[in-house]
Amino acid sequence: MDFTAIDFETANASRSSACSLGLVQVRDGIITREQVWLIDPRQHFSGMNIAIHGITPAMVEGQPTFRELWPTLEPLLAGEVVIAHNAAFDMSVLRYCLDEAAIGYPSFQYMCTYLLGKKMLGELPSHKLNVLSGHFGISLRHHDALEDARAAASILLKLIEKEAHEGPLQLAQSQGYLPGTIYSGGYTPFKAAPKPKKPKEPKAKRPPAKASSGKPPYSQVRG
Repeated sequence: MDFTAIDFETANASRSSACSLGLVQVRDGIITREQVWLIDPRQHFSGMNIAIHGITPAMVEGQPTFRELWPTLEPLLAGEVVIAHNAAFDMSVLRYCLDEAAIGYPSFQYMCTYLLGKKMLGELPSHKLNVLSGHFGISLRHHDALEDARAAASILLKLIEKEAHEGPLQLAQSQGYLPGTIYSGGYTPFKAAPKPKKPKEPKAKRPPAKASSGKPPYSQVRG
């Protein structure tokens, strides 16, 4: 049961403004590696984002840019099953940062613990990371990139355990989801598998029309 969990924080509303990345590796169902990086986005920081994650321009001064950090990150992601909570956001941050740096995409599959939690724990009022963490008794300092990545990894392990599956791909399949993919030149989202189409019922055949004798109906025949 191997996968890698990630979480990005951004400096502003732009998806290319990654200022922190947390990464957690799971091998054989056990967390074996944790790492967090501060990233200099070379962009402005919005007050709203600073209020959310607490990262300031002074904290990223002298830190690597995404382009400089990528040679370290690529071997940690390529070929992996990558998971994130609300993966649509984190995967778009990754793609926008790669596009901004004119770097080709790596190839990997990815999954979203938010969508899986929403499907499997429908009784909960919300499926945000802090709510699912509280449900499973997982400690969390929310909006810290490493804490969020660790919580996402722990939530996925709990969901896999709940359904007694061998790994994340089997869990996704059991819940009717197709893994998302990032690959050279594009991506596909993590989404519900299309429902099989019902075969169309053959149309009932009409009985063949009777041949006309060419004579008017009996009531119209004059003697």
